Amino acid sequence: MNDNRTELSVNTEVLEKMAEIAAKEVEGVAGLSKKAIDLKGAVKNKNAFKGVKVESVNGAIKINAYICVEKNANVRDVAERVQHNIKDKIQTMTGNAVTQVNVTVADIKIPAEEAAE
Repeated sequence: MNDNRTELSVNTEVLEKMAEIAAKEVEGVAGLSKKAIDLKGAVKNKNAFKGVKVESVNGAIKINAYICVEKNANVRDVAERVQHNIKDKIQTMTGNAVTQVNVTVADIKIPAEEAAE
């Protein structure tokens, strides 16, 4: 009997894009904040400033997401829903275990007319 097994390998940049899409799907998320992920690599890496950072070690995935929430959003609720949605989407799409999803609320979206006051 032939054992035809295949192995799935997904680039971390693809996982970051998946996590970004999953985070933006959550109501109350205005977008992702552009935070410095790796200051040592900022000079040589043009993508050092991004809203999601994924680390994959032995098939386990750790995700850090930096979100911007809407002004009147319940921050705790939005962050928890972002955690759940990212974990669910990535595990469903890849079959790999997401061991940790850290969500940092890095900014609040304030309409331009209120910010000018």
